[in-house]
Amino acid sequence: MLWAPLKPCQVAYYVEDARAAALAHNAAFGSGPFFVFDHVPLVWSEHRGRRVVHDHTSAYGQWGDKMIEFVQQHGDDPSAFHDLYPQGSGHFGFHHVASFVSRLDPAIAHCSENGMPLAQLSETATGTRYAFVDARGSLGHMIELYEPSDGLTDFYEMVADAARHWDGKDPIRKLN
Repeated sequence: MLWAPLKPCQVAYYVEDARAAALAHNAAFGSGPFFVFDHVPLVWSEHRGRRVVHDHTSAYGQWGDKMIEFVQQHGDDPSAFHDLYPQGSGHFGFHHVASFVSRLDPAIAHCSENGMPLAQLSETATGTRYAFVDARGSLGHMIELYEPSDGLTDFYEMVADAARHWDGKDPIRKLN
């Protein structure tokens, strides 16, 4: 095996409106607070080998010991989100679990060799590359993989820490 067994660190839902979904989840389950990142800046993105615009907004919060993400896509470009929930279908729901891997490229190759092909590969403006591998055939959803950088692990810790010390006020917060 190329890495330690995958340990999910995040669950994510594809939604019509990230803020509304975060507020609804907070009301139903007490999750949060949520940090919203509008139009996450990417350097590039490829869906199934083709360059695409991948304009999306995400709301990140804490739900127990896991991060939860609500993500909405702006526009109708092909994406790993639209692989599960086609543009215009009006369907939304569970999309992926995320996990840190020690090295992204060998992990993508390993998944592909085991029937989970690369669906999408992107790089954020801060240099974090992340991949969605298509595990619909075996699990019914995508798996997101990324390497643990200081910036990314600090972000996970910031979200978890905010939840530990949260008084329930201001469930939606904007990330700059």
